This record gives sequence, structure tokens and C-alpha cells, in this order.
Amino acid sequence: MIRPIYLYGAEVLRKKAQEADLKDREGLAALIQDLKDTLQRADGCGLAAPQIGESVRVVIVDGDVVSDTYDYLKGFRRTLINPVITWESEEKNTYSEGCLSIPGIYCDVVRPKQMTVEYYNEDLEKVTETFDNFACRMIQHELSHLDGDLFTDHAAPIRKKMIASKLQGIVKGKVHPHYNSKLK
Repeated sequence: MIRPIYLYGAEVLRKKAQEADLKDREGLAALIQDLKDTLQRADGCGLAAPQIGESVRVVIVDGDVVSDTYDYLKGFRRTLINPVITWESEEKNTYSEGCLSIPGIYCDVVRPKQMTVEYYNEDLEKVTETFDNFACRMIQHELSHLDGDLFTDHAAPIRKKMIASKLQGIVKGKVHPHYNSKLK
């Protein structure tokens, strides 16, 4: 089911999400399907459960959306349940990030180039996987949502000042993304 995406200013985006209940297979499957349906409709490359109003540690990423730019992401799809970053590289890279919860705003963000994550997949199998480059970036961005952290929090101070009025515009409902959205 396609669900509304919560926009900047919604309380759920600033909460630390609770661990998903792995015993609730039916509920998890429904949540994951809602995330997939919503992401596909919004045409994004990742979505975290808090973005659809569920404060649960589940994220999905889909590299197909950016595979024209990053051909190695063709077919790259992951569902991460209760993910934990176990290692991050000291080497960093910078990308301009955007977010479905913060439409129309982009900022350069510095993050580790590689990381290793332990998580449960859709079959509830425990997985340990190392990601790099833009795959790492997509996952880091979504995992940040699970801790109530937004990409704009990592922008340079001058950039934060430049986007402050745009962020307030989102809070005041002055944005109209092409997908179903919700302010509170």
C-alpha cells in the first residue's frame, strides 16, 4: 500500500526508532511491502520506516533509480531490518544528498566511503555485508533516519543558514511534492 511520506518537521523523523519485532513476520512483511510501494511511487532510491510514520528499524534501498549514473547499482536492492553498523572506513567521500522527507533541498554531505552492516534480510536471515561508494551512501542516509538524524544535520554551517528558510517553508506546508506526503 502506498503511504504518505512524512516531511521535515514531523516528530517521527526525529525519534530514535525501536527495533523491529522479528517474531511479527506478518507485520514486518506488510511494512516492507508498504515501503517498497511507497518508494516506487515516489521514485526515490531509499526509504526508512520512520518516513512513513513507523518508528521501527527497517529501511529499504533500490539502486536501479540511480543506475544511469552508477551502473554498478543496477539490480542493487536491499531490505535491512534492525541494522547495526559494525565498521566504517576512515576514508570519506562527499555527495550531494536529497531526501523524500525534505523535497527540493540538496546539500553536500561527507560520510565514510565504506562500512560494514549487520542486519536481518526479508527472510529474517542474519547478514553481514560491506558496502562502498554510493551503495554505502544510500544505506548510511537511510540508517540515519532510524536515529532521528537528517542529512541536513550534516551540512556545512553556511549551507544550513542558506537552507533555513526553505526548511521552514516545508514546515509551513509550502511544498507540494509529486508524491503523497504528510506534515505531522
